[in-house]
Amino acid sequence: MNPQESYQAVLREVKKRIAGKEDVIELMFISMIANGHVLLEGVPGIAKTTMARTMCEAIQAQFARVQGTSDLEYKDIVGFTYLDEKDHQVKLKPGPIFTNILLIDELNRAPAKVASALLEALEERQVTFSDRTLPLDNPFMAIATQNPLSIEGTSPIPKVLADRFLLRIGVQYPTEEEEREMLHIKESGVDAPIEKVMATTDIIEMQKMVNTIKVSEEVINYITEIVTATRNEIHIIMGASPRAEIGFMKAGRARALISGRTDVTKDDIQFLAKPILSHRLTVRSTGGIGVNGIIDGIIATHRK
Repeated sequence: MNPQESYQAVLREVKKRIAGKEDVIELMFISMIANGHVLLEGVPGIAKTTMARTMCEAIQAQFARVQGTSDLEYKDIVGFTYLDEKDHQVKLKPGPIFTNILLIDELNRAPAKVASALLEALEERQVTFSDRTLPLDNPFMAIATQNPLSIEGTSPIPKVLADRFLLRIGVQYPTEEEEREMLHIKESGVDAPIEKVMATTDIIEMQKMVNTIKVSEEVINYITEIVTATRNEIHIIMGASPRAEIGFMKAGRARALISGRTDVTKDDIQFLAKPILSHRLTVRSTGGIGVNGIIDGIIATHRK
């Protein structure tokens, strides 16, 4: 199995339905083989869900979807126990979380207590039911979408939960060229069939290969400098935790792998800076600069 060829095969399948967005697709694939979770953020109607679902279709894996609503309950995601009247045994009705790839649509419309209940599943790949703990499938990846907080009915997901997502990927409006391409894709009114080009065994194998990618002392120092800088920036109330440094290592190795390289470069770290850091920082009012502007400033200062 060639990681570059596997990624290109998945990319070709997703591009059958999605115009542009190569960076977004690359980051989603990076997160998957780095054994991480993804938070997709953008306004409604820009194909966040379609992108996630199509990538899942290109992989021969179990897939499930949960819709975030104000009345969503924990049991709607993880399942519940019940008493079987036939044999008087307590049994488990498993929820959609028992799958390989879980899509949680509009996570920031769900109640905060439900979102917080996902911590165990995202971090430890397991769920607890009263007297027993059950492991999740291997591989397991959560892809959550969320709308900007200016959209009615949304609220911030807890920072402690956001920190469990390896990457936050901002999905922007398409360019005019991408919109024209999108209209051509939609012209027939029928979604193009997606070929399954990877299997779960391929994902697991690539996750093992990620760990063979080298990270030099120079790059390790560079990661540490950037993360430390977030704790000393005047506009940042709470900087990135050591989990961000680990995220840089994992995602950097994954990007190097699908690029055909044996080591992580500073360019990888710069490419990953916003997806790794943007959801982990708490910022003051920045006069319109925004969290991404702050990250750009940190990268510019530590580019050498």
